[in-house]
Amino acid sequence: MNKDITRLRAVADYQFGRGAGAALFPDETRIEYSKNTGKPRHLWAGEELVANYRPNDALFTVTIAGARRLVAALEEFKYSVRIMEDVVEVVEQGKNVFAKHVRDAGESIRPGDEVVVVDECGEVVAVGKSKMNRDDMLSFKIGTAVRVRRGRKKDR
Repeated sequence: MNKDITRLRAVADYQFGRGAGAALFPDETRIEYSKNTGKPRHLWAGEELVANYRPNDALFTVTIAGARRLVAALEEFKYSVRIMEDVVEVVEQGKNVFAKHVRDAGESIRPGDEVVVVDECGEVVAVGKSKMNRDDMLSFKIGTAVRVRRGRKKDR
């Protein structure tokens, strides 16, 4: 097995919780390296791009496919934001999640964390960066809770 895979799995476990690395990166994961720095950039599981590695902070941004792997594999995924059903259609098109639309959120979420937005049934709707911690998301009535990077409708 590639030593980079072992290291990248450890980073995913740190960022998303134990077991995330194995869920995101199976043994046959293909790594695309940066031409300029020679460091890992894009990680593919089969034909699906599952994550991008950001060398500036040594963390991942996940794709919709990667988010689905995380939610399916981890019993209690601590970095998900559950939203109201009436805003799912807007969020899956790539629009931001506002605090007043958050039903629940993982207790570990802090501003700046990579999060997965899910609907009431636990299906992945979007991925993005949290702008608030859990308590603020649940108590505020105004403000952006998650800056959505990609919705599942835009991913097609």
